[in-house]
Amino acid sequence: MALRLSGGGIGTNFPHFFQPFSSFKSKRTTPTVLARVSNNALETSSNGYPSPTLTHNFPGKPEADVIIIGSGIGGLCCGALLARYNQDVLVLESHDRPGGAAHSFEIKDYKFDSGPSLFSGFQSRGPQANPLAQVLDALDESLPCATYDSWMVYIPEGEFLSRIGPTDFFKDLQTYAGPDAEKEWRKLLDAILPLSTAAMALPPLSIRGDWGVLSTAGARYAPSLLKSFAQMGPQGALGATKLLRPFSEIINSLGLKDPFIRNWVDLLAFLLAGVKTDGILSAEMIYMFSEWYKPGCCLEYPLHGSGAVVDALVRGLEKFNGRLSLRSHVENIVVEDGRAIGVKLRGGQFVRAKKAVVSNASMWDTLNLLPKEVVPKPYQERIQMTPQCESFMHLHLGFDAEGVREDLGIHHIVVNDWERGVDADQNVVLISVPSVLSPDLAPPGKHVLHAYTPGTEPFELWEGLDRRSNEYKELKAQRSEVMWKAVERALGPGFDREKCEVKLVGTPLTHQRFLRRNRGTYGPAIKAGKGSFPGHSTPIPQLFCCGDSTFPGIGVPAVAASGAIVANSLVSVSQHCELLDAVGI
Repeated sequence: MALRLSGGGIGTNFPHFFQPFSSFKSKRTTPTVLARVSNNALETSSNGYPSPTLTHNFPGKPEADVIIIGSGIGGLCCGALLARYNQDVLVLESHDRPGGAAHSFEIKDYKFDSGPSLFSGFQSRGPQANPLAQVLDALDESLPCATYDSWMVYIPEGEFLSRIGPTDFFKDLQTYAGPDAEKEWRKLLDAILPLSTAAMALPPLSIRGDWGVLSTAGARYAPSLLKSFAQMGPQGALGATKLLRPFSEIINSLGLKDPFIRNWVDLLAFLLAGVKTDGILSAEMIYMFSEWYKPGCCLEYPLHGSGAVVDALVRGLEKFNGRLSLRSHVENIVVEDGRAIGVKLRGGQFVRAKKAVVSNASMWDTLNLLPKEVVPKPYQERIQMTPQCESFMHLHLGFDAEGVREDLGIHHIVVNDWERGVDADQNVVLISVPSVLSPDLAPPGKHVLHAYTPGTEPFELWEGLDRRSNEYKELKAQRSEVMWKAVERALGPGFDREKCEVKLVGTPLTHQRFLRRNRGTYGPAIKAGKGSFPGHSTPIPQLFCCGDSTFPGIGVPAVAASGAIVANSLVSVSQHCELLDAVGI
């Protein structure tokens, strides 16, 4: 799994309700419909971050079997797998570097992660592996990682080194929780860990968005799923029916009352999916518990930074003759005779898609790429009424390691006030110092750091501000102070913010501009039990979507799974089964 930031969250391997994909057969007729020109202009960066660059015409033929809009993790997984399926694939990326919210960038020899940094499961293999690990396995790409098992936690009660695994957390409970906390935590683990077999029964790589799923997933894995239910017994099988319900229902049914435990589980849920336990699927939390609280578990960080994940996917794409075109901003999706037939780039160039267009943009940004007259009103209204997670504040620092605490770890989580809730703005700060495990990310004797408020910064505070104005600069200084204080707490008294060699403050406007995210949002704020993430087909034939606006939802494993599902759905069942056989799942 991966900690938040588009990129954060954890995908479940549980099946979903799908809508059959549309047929690819189309007949070219006129007229052709284009959406209106976007007003998303590019400007020189005023905050030190590398600026996006203008569109240029890409080399090669202006057509492909499948065109993918955006090179986020979901788009790259989709494109690379389609190339592996011998499809002619072209991935179009507006930025000058791939990766979307997971891209990396370099300033003054400091190499920064822009998004996810807390990972696990990259080295897992087989049916229950992390979805991204399954995709990399299918592409025959490896991802060397450093391993570790803890992160620092700073909470109102104090601070402690939190270790993953089945037993260490009990020591923290003895110090910070009530007298019944150990018993309640054990009760929780005993109730949910047996359910992990059911939660992980269907490999994400086996799922597709049409009735072929009955062959690739249903018939293939039904025996193991039934066996897992039988092993759980009647009570366990009954509990498995709660996998698609909010995790809070399991907590409440167990009678867990200790405030520390409930706060802690709320924090984990929020870090994974942007909602607390009353909004996250039980399957997601159970998957996470099975990853973090089993014997021998560990966390992983890719050597050379999270950009190495993107590099591995790009290598896989190009290995199978897929194409990636950077600085290729898609202005609109071209719809002809009711079908998506290609895209128009900012420079006016038309690129034809012979089979499909796949959007890795958010649901709101995808809607803005479409001609309004071809979008069914109910579909448009559903997207417009879907609630959004808030945005982010970011702090990227490059600094000298001298004077900083010698036992510095890679990850730190700061919670200022439990009473306000983990989803309150300016209350939770996440800090990553990846140069602790991958020293090549910073010059010798230096560190690179990324701190952020995880999807809790209200866009309304920033909307309409001129990024060059004094008002904007003053608000940046005010709203970033909570991150500076968290960093100073984590790094110790030897750290001096004035001596940082690189200081970058990002706001929701930065997030909106660089990642082309509507209102800078982290993604849809869809609560379990009250709604579900959309499938991958759209009312426009030959137009599909992947990424964090689709099932399974937000987070690196989830978006990897979404990209795989779309890729699988665009090829025959026999091709899909051949890939599963080749990967050994």
